[in-house]
Amino acid sequence: MTDFTVHSEDNAPDASKTLLQGAQKKVGFVPNLFGVMAGSPQLLEAYLTVSDIFSSTDLSPVEQQVVLLAINHANDCHYCMAAHSTIAQMVKMPEDVLVSLREGTPIADTKLEALRVFATAMNEKRGWVSDADIEVFVAAGYSKRDVLNVVLAVSYKVMSNFTNHFARTPVDDAFAKNAWVHPQKRGEAAE
Repeated sequence: MTDFTVHSEDNAPDASKTLLQGAQKKVGFVPNLFGVMAGSPQLLEAYLTVSDIFSSTDLSPVEQQVVLLAINHANDCHYCMAAHSTIAQMVKMPEDVLVSLREGTPIADTKLEALRVFATAMNEKRGWVSDADIEVFVAAGYSKRDVLNVVLAVSYKVMSNFTNHFARTPVDDAFAKNAWVHPQKRGEAAE
């Protein structure tokens, strides 16, 4: 197994130190994902920048977390499911919506369900969504701009999900209460 360092402000490359200091001030701690990404200051900067850009879209904070959690679930990212479940709770996502996203089951709210389905399709089809996929999404109350914002979200999540897969990023204590194992792998975890 190849180990990747979870950098701190003390041992990070110089170009990452300021980024980690900014995260410390904004979040209150340096998430382990940021520590791993700090090995490439460019990746960390890109991730933080795209995160800020995505948070400025017209999607509400709850809708943003629906998109991100749907993609994290589709990509089986244990770290991001825990982190974004915590963020979802912070933005007051209804508990039943969060449970559905963590389980990969339909959301009772039809508009949020259309968002979950579309984000999952965009991710799994690598952008090759059909006209019908887009029409159903738009008919649910979203716009063509939102279609493009889902592409932005997939780009954002590729950086973190892929990093967490190969680096096996440990879940931070701040997210531990929302630790997650993909529903299809839960039996394997018990064995």
